[in-house]
Amino acid sequence: MASNQREIVFATNNSHKLSELRAVVGDRLKVLSLADINCHDDIPETGSTLEENSMLKALWVKEKYGYDCIADDTGLEVEALNGEPGVRSARYAPGDGHDSLANMKLLLINMEGVVNRRARFRTVITLLTDRNGRQVVDGIVNGSIGIEPVGCNGFGYDPVFLPDEADGLTFAQMDTDAKNLISHRGRATRQLLTLLEHQ
Repeated sequence: MASNQREIVFATNNSHKLSELRAVVGDRLKVLSLADINCHDDIPETGSTLEENSMLKALWVKEKYGYDCIADDTGLEVEALNGEPGVRSARYAPGDGHDSLANMKLLLINMEGVVNRRARFRTVITLLTDRNGRQVVDGIVNGSIGIEPVGCNGFGYDPVFLPDEADGLTFAQMDTDAKNLISHRGRATRQLLTLLEHQ
């Protein structure tokens, strides 16, 4: 690993997100976790949009720890549910914490008998640096909601999301490299890398 490799903190406690982003970035950037900088805070996500939440998380780390930082927020937006669960995707089901199985179960219940199953995943990444201030990128993948969960890879809603570009597979049936090529997070991360290469 190059000694002059640029370091940046990814403000997430989600190990799956961290792994996906690191896989896309490769050796072009050293992505530090919150644990790497000894940040064990429960960072508030009180925004009403993906943009607001990603900004809140990035500001928290930048202001309290001083590192150049990236933060994302991701939402599954379902047409027939008026864009829900959207910004509340990780907290869709009632109760405390982020219960992926409960979220997915509630989504399928709410989609029972619904003909229009169109949906999209959207990731917004906020970049905060001393040199360039705040910059925002986003990535979108269009698809549809399946009838039942299929596949054991990925996380979150991956077992019920069928991207248009995956020949009928859910995200949870794809390996990491194949998913990252077309995923919302992969697309947003590649835009982020382009930004950083010009800084």
